[in-house]
Amino acid sequence: MTSRGGEPPRGGSRPMARGWTGPGGGYSSYLQAPDEWRGTTVQVCGLWPFAAGTGSPMIGVPLGRNIQSGSTLCCDPINWFTRAKLISNPSAFVLGRPGSGKSTVVRRMALGLAGYGVQPLVLGDLKPDYKDLIEALGGQVIELGRGRGHLNVLDPGESRKAALRLTGSARQAIQADAHGRRQTMVSALISIMRSAPPSDREETIIDEALKVLDERHEGTPVLRDLLQVIQEAPDRVRDVALDRGNLERYRQLTEGLEASLIGLVGGGRLGEIFSEQTDHPMAMDRPVVFDVSNIDDSETNLQAAVLLACWSYGFGAVAASQALADAGLEPRRHYFVILDELWRVLRAGRGLVDRVDALTRLNRQRGVGMAMISHTMSDLLALEHSEDRMKAKGFVERSGMVICGGLPRAEMENLTAVVPLSDEEQNMLIGWQDPPAWDPATGVEAAPPGRGNFLVKVGGRPGIPVHVGLTSVEREVNDTNKLWRTGADGRPLKLEIADDGSEEIVEEYTLDAPATPLPDTLMPPSDASAMPSDASAMPSDASAPPPSGDLATMPPEELATMPPPDSSTRVAARTGAED
Repeated sequence: MTSRGGEPPRGGSRPMARGWTGPGGGYSSYLQAPDEWRGTTVQVCGLWPFAAGTGSPMIGVPLGRNIQSGSTLCCDPINWFTRAKLISNPSAFVLGRPGSGKSTVVRRMALGLAGYGVQPLVLGDLKPDYKDLIEALGGQVIELGRGRGHLNVLDPGESRKAALRLTGSARQAIQADAHGRRQTMVSALISIMRSAPPSDREETIIDEALKVLDERHEGTPVLRDLLQVIQEAPDRVRDVALDRGNLERYRQLTEGLEASLIGLVGGGRLGEIFSEQTDHPMAMDRPVVFDVSNIDDSETNLQAAVLLACWSYGFGAVAASQALADAGLEPRRHYFVILDELWRVLRAGRGLVDRVDALTRLNRQRGVGMAMISHTMSDLLALEHSEDRMKAKGFVERSGMVICGGLPRAEMENLTAVVPLSDEEQNMLIGWQDPPAWDPATGVEAAPPGRGNFLVKVGGRPGIPVHVGLTSVEREVNDTNKLWRTGADGRPLKLEIADDGSEEIVEEYTLDAPATPLPDTLMPPSDASAMPSDASAMPSDASAPPPSGDLATMPPEELATMPPPDSSTRVAARTGAED
């Protein structure tokens, strides 16, 4: 019962939502939100019924806070597949514009899964985004690049060791798997060299030549050995080449294949990274990262080839590890495989989508979780041929979960064709990609509004918006802008990050620091008196004394008699004098 003015009588049983109205009634125009506290059921059980359960899953790696409710979201593809039973495939596809924090959210998953005993495997780090994390976890860092290491694509790796310990069908299966991966990698490298896949005939020749090579060669072969087998034209290879008994016809049929292999062996566009034995075999009992950040971004073909080789090598090692575990010869290990910059490989040549699909289609019973990372759906759908575009879209469709950061409005049509998104979810993703605001007071840009914000989608369920915040420990291994840390004069700085996230300069490097002096044993003589008096006492590579006079005016016949330069002598660019 209320009064004429709509106010409850003072003698009523209860006040209105904001208190009693009228003078002295204590009516509040602003209702302050109550503080929210979090705790386990053991801690807050005495507060019942004033406790409410979280609306976000709490199984897996603590990823961040739900943007809408503030509750904790625990999320990773392995725990959501094995324990929570929320997804049917232990894989995640991460999409987002550069700078949105894609690598950060994947690093958080890798770090948390390492605590569960899952080994992170970063099969190709281009920036590098994961090197510091793997080093902090006590893992193995393998550097690849021009002059920085080799990766033999014909090296069976752990598969050969596993085959020696297995018997029967298990041995045959691991050998067949290794053979298929090597054939796939050789064909993929040829596809990148040509920007077109090899023909069916060439694929058959490669397959048979690899079988002949395994029978003839002792030890681990390299691409040069495969090229030699094809050039020697054994009968089995000639039979599959269909040369009709004509050796000249065989030479014509294999000429293009030989030219491609010579380019891989002789240091063509892809250098000599794949032409020598593997320098650092991959360890399977600890985290591993392949650091390929030394390859310049302009060498897109080389980047794609190295990434594909790392993926093949890594997945082959995982398959061998699981085969040994199935036979009871090794403990069961689980792996979290990270495939970053997926679009670079797919764009390198026609047919590479099939190669990637063949390398990465691991059976979910093998205990492998996977995270694929790309910028946008447009990157996957920009392939030239329609069949490649459809297969690339299947990478997202088959993923157990899709994690989206800030994306432009033009991307929504392509994304919603694969991942169902409501209008509100689309507007949320579009808002997260807005540029940062400019603070006129400090003259510094604020953080972008969507940095660290992601939407976790599983099938047609409503997405879970989450903000991933870094702890003080994570900031040390999550700084992807470390190359930009310089002082006012451009000198590089060494920083330490405190617990509260603040940065302190602990060391400043100088640009004009003197070079480390050479040891005395490597320094040249200081004067002519220290030189041997007779020519017989001089080293064999300097048996003739150098002629006197200016090199610019010296006759060519005298220049021809000069010994080669001593490797321990440096020549100053400006003075021309030895120092």
